[in-house]
Amino acid sequence: MKKVITYGTFDLIHHGHINILRKAKEYGDYLIVGLSSDEFNILKGKEAYYSYDERKLILEAIKYVDEVIPEHNWHQKSDDIQTNQIDLFVMGSDWEGKFDDLNDYCEVIYLPRTEGISTTKIKTDLYNKPC
Repeated sequence: MKKVITYGTFDLIHHGHINILRKAKEYGDYLIVGLSSDEFNILKGKEAYYSYDERKLILEAIKYVDEVIPEHNWHQKSDDIQTNQIDLFVMGSDWEGKFDDLNDYCEVIYLPRTEGISTTKIKTDLYNKPC
């Protein structure tokens, strides 16, 4: 069985998230998502609309996702890869080059992001929309 892992906050799930999860799953038989914990988001200066438990529940309902694990810090990825016997690490192309050191443990692939959509764009659009 070929195992794939990806990471993210996955707040306000949109079609760009679905695209990356679908594409990641196409590379293997089993997809694990490392989901940023609420505490890790604070360290990153991010504020998710939904709590970790709510985001985890949503991700677990997506047919491409086989397992969700918490991401607590930047440095746990190599341990997660080894512990879960991961064959492929997948991230969006906006992270290109940032995780190349993980090639020591598995294959690293950067997938193109879906044009015109992001959680930041959704939040900005909603904030600027007249009531």
